[in-house]
Amino acid sequence: MFYPEVWQETFKKPLTKNIVEAKILHTSSGLTLPIKRFSRSQAKQTLEFAGLHGYNENSKLLRVLLMSLKDKLQNEDIARVDIAIDFLGKIPNKVIKKLCEDRKPFRYFNTTYYKSKSEKKQNNRLNIKTYNKSLTKNETKNIQRLEFSFLSSYIQKTKLKDIRKLYKKMEKTIKRFSGLNVQIQFL
Repeated sequence: MFYPEVWQETFKKPLTKNIVEAKILHTSSGLTLPIKRFSRSQAKQTLEFAGLHGYNENSKLLRVLLMSLKDKLQNEDIARVDIAIDFLGKIPNKVIKKLCEDRKPFRYFNTTYYKSKSEKKQNNRLNIKTYNKSLTKNETKNIQRLEFSFLSSYIQKTKLKDIRKLYKKMEKTIKRFSGLNVQIQFL
Protein backbone atom coordinates (compact mmCIF):
# COMPACT_ATOMS: atom_id res chain seq x y z
CA MET A 1 0.00 0.00 0.00
CA PHE A 2 1.22 3.48 -0.75
CA TYR A 3 0.59 6.05 1.97
CA PRO A 4 3.14 8.86 1.65
CA GLU A 5 1.19 10.95 4.17
CA VAL A 6 1.76 8.28 6.85
CA TRP A 7 5.50 8.34 6.10
CA GLN A 8 5.52 12.16 6.31
CA GLU A 9 3.64 12.10 9.60
CA THR A 10 5.88 9.39 11.09
CA PHE A 11 9.34 10.63 10.02
CA LYS A 12 8.61 14.34 9.45
CA LYS A 13 10.16 14.06 5.96
CA PRO A 14 8.56 13.28 2.61
CA LEU A 15 9.55 10.30 0.49
CA THR A 16 12.06 11.24 -2.18
CA LYS A 17 11.84 10.28 -5.85
CA ASN A 18 14.76 7.83 -5.63
CA ILE A 19 12.91 5.57 -3.15
CA VAL A 20 11.03 2.81 -4.97
CA GLU A 21 9.79 1.00 -1.85
CA ALA A 22 9.30 2.22 1.70
CA LYS A 23 8.16 0.38 4.82
CA ILE A 24 7.69 1.42 8.41
CA LEU A 25 8.95 -1.05 11.02
CA HIS A 26 7.36 -0.84 14.47
CA THR A 27 9.21 -2.64 17.29
CA SER A 28 7.84 -4.00 20.53
CA SER A 29 9.76 -1.32 22.46
CA GLY A 30 7.89 1.46 20.66
CA LEU A 31 10.55 2.37 18.09
CA THR A 32 9.63 3.24 14.54
CA LEU A 33 12.31 2.61 11.90
CA PRO A 34 12.32 3.31 8.16
CA ILE A 35 13.12 0.56 5.67
CA LYS A 36 13.84 1.84 2.16
CA ARG A 37 14.67 0.39 -1.23
CA PHE A 38 16.46 2.89 -3.46
CA SER A 39 16.26 2.97 -7.26
CA ARG A 40 20.05 2.58 -7.57
CA SER A 41 20.21 -0.63 -5.54
CA GLN A 42 16.86 -2.33 -5.86
CA ALA A 43 18.23 -5.69 -4.71
CA LYS A 44 18.94 -4.32 -1.22
CA GLN A 45 16.80 -2.81 1.49
CA THR A 46 18.18 -0.14 3.79
CA LEU A 47 17.28 -0.17 7.49
CA GLU A 48 18.04 3.22 8.97
CA PHE A 49 19.33 3.65 12.54
CA ALA A 50 19.24 7.44 12.80
CA GLY A 51 20.04 9.28 16.03
CA LEU A 52 21.92 6.61 17.97
CA HIS A 53 23.58 9.19 20.19
CA GLY A 54 20.81 11.73 20.50
CA TYR A 55 19.55 13.37 23.63
CA ASN A 56 16.26 11.52 24.05
CA GLU A 57 14.73 8.22 25.09
CA ASN A 58 14.35 7.15 21.47
CA SER A 59 18.15 7.15 21.06
CA LYS A 60 18.59 4.89 24.06
CA LEU A 61 16.03 2.45 22.66
CA LEU A 62 17.77 2.52 19.27
CA ARG A 63 21.12 1.62 20.86
CA VAL A 64 19.52 -1.25 22.78
CA LEU A 65 17.89 -2.55 19.59
CA LEU A 66 21.11 -2.29 17.58
CA MET A 67 23.10 -4.07 20.30
CA SER A 68 20.53 -6.87 20.39
CA LEU A 69 20.78 -7.27 16.59
CA LYS A 70 24.54 -6.75 16.35
CA ASP A 71 25.43 -10.44 16.03
CA LYS A 72 22.85 -10.97 13.28
CA LEU A 73 23.97 -7.88 11.32
CA GLN A 74 27.75 -8.55 11.28
CA ASN A 75 27.87 -9.37 7.55
CA GLU A 76 25.60 -6.53 6.42
CA ASP A 77 26.96 -3.64 4.36
CA ILE A 78 27.14 -0.18 5.88
CA ALA A 79 25.71 2.43 3.51
CA ARG A 80 26.47 5.61 5.45
CA VAL A 81 27.92 6.74 8.76
CA ASP A 82 27.25 10.19 10.23
CA ILE A 83 29.60 11.46 12.92
CA ALA A 84 28.28 14.46 14.85
CA ILE A 85 30.36 16.67 17.13
CA ASP A 86 28.31 18.92 19.40
CA PHE A 87 29.53 22.20 20.84
CA LEU A 88 27.84 24.02 23.69
CA GLY A 89 27.50 27.54 22.37
CA LYS A 90 29.51 28.31 19.27
CA ILE A 91 31.73 26.12 17.08
CA PRO A 92 35.31 27.37 17.65
CA ASN A 93 36.60 29.78 14.99
CA LYS A 94 39.75 27.69 14.44
CA VAL A 95 37.53 24.76 13.36
CA ILE A 96 35.55 26.94 10.93
CA LYS A 97 38.79 28.40 9.50
CA LYS A 98 40.21 24.91 9.01
CA LEU A 99 37.02 23.79 7.23
CA CYS A 100 37.23 26.84 4.93
CA GLU A 101 40.81 26.05 3.88
CA ASP A 102 39.67 23.34 1.45
CA ARG A 103 35.93 23.97 1.25
CA LYS A 104 33.54 26.83 0.64
CA PRO A 105 30.63 27.41 3.03
CA PHE A 106 27.20 27.34 1.41
CA ARG A 107 24.14 28.21 3.50
CA TYR A 108 20.83 26.49 2.79
CA PHE A 109 17.99 27.21 5.23
CA ASN A 110 19.37 26.57 8.76
CA THR A 111 22.35 24.48 7.63
CA THR A 112 25.78 25.52 6.38
CA TYR A 113 27.34 22.99 4.00
CA TYR A 114 31.07 22.92 3.34
CA LYS A 115 31.56 21.94 -0.30
CA SER A 116 34.83 21.42 -2.14
CA LYS A 117 35.47 23.53 -5.22
CA SER A 118 34.91 20.57 -7.55
CA GLU A 119 31.67 19.22 -6.11
CA LYS A 120 28.25 20.54 -6.97
CA LYS A 121 25.15 19.73 -4.94
CA GLN A 122 25.90 16.05 -4.43
CA ASN A 123 28.96 14.21 -3.23
CA ASN A 124 28.93 10.44 -2.79
CA ARG A 125 32.07 10.43 -0.61
CA LEU A 126 31.87 13.01 2.21
CA ASN A 127 29.53 15.81 3.24
CA ILE A 128 30.33 18.28 6.00
CA LYS A 129 27.72 20.56 7.54
CA THR A 130 26.99 22.67 10.61
CA TYR A 131 23.65 23.56 12.16
CA ASN A 132 21.94 24.49 15.42
CA LYS A 133 20.91 21.40 17.37
CA SER A 134 18.99 22.72 20.33
CA LEU A 135 17.45 20.01 22.45
CA THR A 136 13.96 21.49 22.52
CA LYS A 137 12.38 24.75 21.49
CA ASN A 138 12.30 25.86 25.13
CA GLU A 139 15.92 24.83 25.75
CA THR A 140 18.16 27.64 26.96
CA LYS A 141 21.38 25.88 25.93
CA ASN A 142 22.54 26.56 22.40
CA ILE A 143 24.08 23.44 20.85
CA GLN A 144 25.89 23.77 17.54
CA ARG A 145 26.57 20.56 15.61
CA LEU A 146 29.40 19.81 13.20
CA GLU A 147 28.43 16.73 11.19
CA PHE A 148 30.51 14.57 8.88
CA SER A 149 28.52 12.24 6.62
CA PHE A 150 30.68 9.44 5.27
CA LEU A 151 28.96 8.00 2.21
CA SER A 152 29.21 4.95 -0.04
CA SER A 153 32.39 5.87 -1.97
CA TYR A 154 34.21 6.53 1.30
CA ILE A 155 32.92 3.41 3.07
CA GLN A 156 33.48 1.06 0.07
CA LYS A 157 31.33 -1.94 1.01
CA THR A 158 32.51 -2.19 4.61
CA LYS A 159 30.65 -4.78 6.67
CA LEU A 160 29.45 -4.02 10.20
CA LYS A 161 32.01 -6.46 11.62
CA ASP A 162 34.82 -4.33 10.09
CA ILE A 163 33.55 -0.92 11.17
CA ARG A 164 36.33 -0.36 13.74
CA LYS A 165 38.88 -0.31 10.91
CA LEU A 166 36.80 2.36 9.21
CA TYR A 167 36.74 4.48 12.39
CA LYS A 168 40.50 5.12 12.27
CA LYS A 169 40.21 6.34 8.67
CA MET A 170 37.25 8.56 9.61
CA GLU A 171 39.12 10.02 12.61
CA LYS A 172 42.01 11.01 10.31
CA THR A 173 39.61 12.61 7.84
CA ILE A 174 37.91 14.63 10.59
CA LYS A 175 41.35 15.77 11.84
CA ARG A 176 42.40 16.77 8.30
CA PHE A 177 39.30 18.87 7.59
CA SER A 178 38.52 20.34 11.04
CA GLY A 179 41.73 20.10 13.06
CA LEU A 180 39.83 18.23 15.79
CA ASN A 181 41.24 15.10 17.43
CA VAL A 182 38.27 12.82 17.92
CA GLN A 183 37.91 9.24 18.99
CA ILE A 184 34.90 7.43 17.61
CA GLN A 185 33.49 4.91 20.04
CA PHE A 186 31.64 1.81 18.98
CA LEU A 187 28.34 1.16 20.70
